[in-house]
Amino acid sequence: QVQLVESGGGLVQPGGSLRLSCVASGNIFSFSGMNWYRQTPGKQRELVATITRSGSTNYPDSMKGRFTISRDNTKNTVYLQMNSLKPEDTGVYYCNAVSIVNNYWGQGTQVTVSS
Repeated sequence: QVQLVESGGGLVQPGGSLRLSCVASGNIFSFSGMNWYRQTPGKQRELVATITRSGSTNYPDSMKGRFTISRDNTKNTVYLQMNSLKPEDTGVYYCNAVSIVNNYWGQGTQVTVSS
């Protein structure tokens, strides 16, 4: 059973930065891709960033420029660097891992952007 544990969320002022981490219990290289999603108030869960097994990254147009996804296979960890944060970035951020047989989710980490 794969477990994903997110951390790094918290309260940050507008314009600030946070780096989220997602540690997997298994070898992340076994997943075809890993993603960060977020659930903001009043909205459906949305994709923030994707990184494939090969290390290619992809971002929805609305997320380009301020978010950067990366991975460290030696630590079974995926990161999300978030810069120039805005109040509308407030929400719960989830790590997601995709394999051939399953789709795994972490419990989420709360990010609050407020002055």
